Amino acid sequence: MQSLSPAPLVSLTWTDHVTGTEGYLVVDRLVRGVSSGGLRMRKGCTLAEVAGLARGMTMKEALHFDAGAPRTRYIPLGGSKGGIDCDPRDPAAYGVLVRFLRAMRPYIENVWTTGEDLGLSQDLVDRAAAEAGLVSTVQAVYPLLDDEVGARRRLADAFAVTVDGIGLDELVGGCGVAESTLAALDRAGVPHLGARVSLQGLGTMGGATARFLSRAGLSVVAVADIKGTIANPAGLDVEALLAARDAHGAVDRRALGDGDQELPADAWLAADVEVLVPAAVSYAVDAVNQASVTARWVVEAANMPVLPEAETLLAERGITVLPDVVVNSGTNAWWWWTLFGDIGPDAEEAFGHTRRSMRVLTDRVLERAAADGCTPRAAAHALVADRLPVMAERFGWYR
Repeated sequence: MQSLSPAPLVSLTWTDHVTGTEGYLVVDRLVRGVSSGGLRMRKGCTLAEVAGLARGMTMKEALHFDAGAPRTRYIPLGGSKGGIDCDPRDPAAYGVLVRFLRAMRPYIENVWTTGEDLGLSQDLVDRAAAEAGLVSTVQAVYPLLDDEVGARRRLADAFAVTVDGIGLDELVGGCGVAESTLAALDRAGVPHLGARVSLQGLGTMGGATARFLSRAGLSVVAVADIKGTIANPAGLDVEALLAARDAHGAVDRRALGDGDQELPADAWLAADVEVLVPAAVSYAVDAVNQASVTARWVVEAANMPVLPEAETLLAERGITVLPDVVVNSGTNAWWWWTLFGDIGPDAEEAFGHTRRSMRVLTDRVLERAAADGCTPRAAAHALVADRLPVMAERFGWYR
């Protein structure tokens, strides 16, 4: 059986000659010679973190491959990830980003397709990539396209679509997280209307997740950003908070409504809710602070927000963690569904395809977990192991 070996294919560390800042690239695996994974920028980012994220991308790609489904144009890729140990608010950050992308140019041109992740917007990444001399951050996949010009135009048109003031590219990931959450509620027979939610992070993923859950009838009662937690047991006005965000997801407190409270930064974790959504940073829930969690589900909208030992302790208390490799995989998949031509640059088509795909994937993982008596994360790993031999035979799997 094909399996994931412990070591990635490529692992490198870059040092900026101007600031001494370190950046990292990990290519976990290649499928048909190409890998997929975003670029994050945060102070404290490490090579180990990037390696874990790259392995997660390998799993996300494999989970969106279904050998028994009707053939689609989208083909699975391998997994990769980039990271820069720098505060994105630092005045020197943009220069560091440009120099990192310039240094990574051979990889981006040939094997690593990338885009926005924590701390970076797609607009910023695209601007820096152009300055670094790149045609596109996804140009490595162009040789796999039937019609490169049409595909690039379709993706550009999709990025130009906005829905109620927010770009489609910012919304599809949260749409997927919300649909996974709703699938879990439905399987448990929990009504959507009034089910309470607490989120850490109101950036791209957290903000979109809050919007879709709110519009599905759930009550968002707590949201944490860099300034602290905003809470209202009667429910927050999600749209007002989204409109009051800055580029990094911090909410202008002047937009708070009647009944909204400002609480300490970690108050979101202990909120009296059914659904807890860590949607900001990795390693947010550890073996100590998990004791504060009372939610029935922890939905990993961020990458690697729950440490393994914390997940074990949560499971022992009957709390289910819906893993990142499942629930936040919609953004990556949407890029490829659009670029390869499975969907067009249309919001309703994108949301519909995302909801259907994420519902099927989440149900499949939860069914496997129930059948095997394991956690959803273990079930996702089992499904990946099932898919790898088929992917290796059909597409070529490079260690």
